Amino acid sequence: MSFAAPSLGSAGGRSAARAFEFGRTYVVRPKGKHQATIVWLHGLGDNGSSWSQLLETLPLPNIKWICPTAPTRPISIFGGFPSTAWFDVGELSEDAPDDLEGLDASAAHVANLLSTEPGDIKLGVGGFSMGAATALYSASCFTAGKYGNGNPYPATLCAAVGLSGWLPCSKTLSNKLQGVDEATRRAQSFPFLLCHGKGDDVVPYKFGEKSSKCLSSTGFQDVTFKAYNGLGHYTIPEEMDEVCAWLTTKLGLEGNPA
Repeated sequence: MSFAAPSLGSAGGRSAARAFEFGRTYVVRPKGKHQATIVWLHGLGDNGSSWSQLLETLPLPNIKWICPTAPTRPISIFGGFPSTAWFDVGELSEDAPDDLEGLDASAAHVANLLSTEPGDIKLGVGGFSMGAATALYSASCFTAGKYGNGNPYPATLCAAVGLSGWLPCSKTLSNKLQGVDEATRRAQSFPFLLCHGKGDDVVPYKFGEKSSKCLSSTGFQDVTFKAYNGLGHYTIPEEMDEVCAWLTTKLGLEGNPA
């Protein structure tokens, strides 16, 4: 379920810095009392603007949405052609290695975007496709208390949503959490919502299903997996209604989604 290749090698600091230059961030302000802030991550080749426009229409007046744009980088699956991407993606295979450098850089960007939020605000991550993968990876870093490179993870997350995505580094997740009492405790209470269309021809349905099972078998006790018959690699109102209801419940937001 991890289909990402190692990042394309960069010689010297200049190339590395250019590789992780994030694009524009779009913010949707809460229409009611600000109770939660969620960083929402777009899919491969997209940008933060399109999702900010959709999120603004949701009946969630207490949420502030932060929609960043991924860096533009050469993508292996496109033969090195540049695209906006949170990390490099290689072959569509469950055995391909993960681009840890790219994942850590994007997870750190998410944590940085949340670092200036007020202390009484609940923080979450979510995304679509590759953005969902990055959101789930960020949640695994929070649970373990560290990034893949071992550096401490600073943000306190309360929920993660992944639409049409997968869980990167799934094979090493158990090792990452082992022996850390705090990580075990966080895993038991941290809520995930994973949604996937059975007709997805980009990120196969089985990737989402296996990601859900991996989380559950690793000690996460609050994992909700929703399957949608006939749904391809896109979102539908029924799915977004599910997201609204789930976030309202898990984040304890005032009012119910209309």
